[in-house]
Amino acid sequence: MEITAALVKELRERTGAGMMDCKKALVEMEGDIEKAIDELRTKGLAKAAKKAGRVASEGVVISYIHGGGRIGVLVEVNCETDFVAKTDEFKQLAYDIAMQIAATNPVCIGREQVPEELLNREREVLRAQALEEGKPEKIIDKMVEGRIEKYYKENCLLEQGFIKDPDKNVQELIHENIAKIGENISVRRFARYELGEGIEKEESDFAAEVMSQIKS
Repeated sequence: MEITAALVKELRERTGAGMMDCKKALVEMEGDIEKAIDELRTKGLAKAAKKAGRVASEGVVISYIHGGGRIGVLVEVNCETDFVAKTDEFKQLAYDIAMQIAATNPVCIGREQVPEELLNREREVLRAQALEEGKPEKIIDKMVEGRIEKYYKENCLLEQGFIKDPDKNVQELIHENIAKIGENISVRRFARYELGEGIEKEESDFAAEVMSQIKS
């Protein structure tokens, strides 16, 4: 049986499990959605979404330094209890997320945090590119939105493919850990620093300001 996007979506809505987990379960159960639900329940993945609404105020702030000090990341990952926050499994998850941020340099955590101004600018650029490529006007809007989805997957942390296992995204990785640990887990905030980032621009701006003062 063909595993369609609609079937995956239905299973996801009924269980709250991640998209890749739903697709995998459907493949294993040869498209039988009821058996796929049972498979997800057995693995605990169907329960993960129900825990996602619970308050997570404990956790850790983890640091990751890469390239001999050229890139540094601080990330706050939250869970529900101090007991879980101290476990090696939770700390490893937080470390993996910090490593992900260092490697991929996401713009934000989730798509809802992408500024509308940035999205509009991106849409304008993509539309101009599509016109330049000679694409028909009637399909350009659909193409642009498809590329915006790609933008989300490349720039939103939770939607990025996990660097250690690209078959799942970071949100699905978190859901797997929610299922195993039994508590809600969320990424609250992060900061990424890259050596020398922005210096050239700042020096240029400073030089322009100095020249302006000399001329006046």
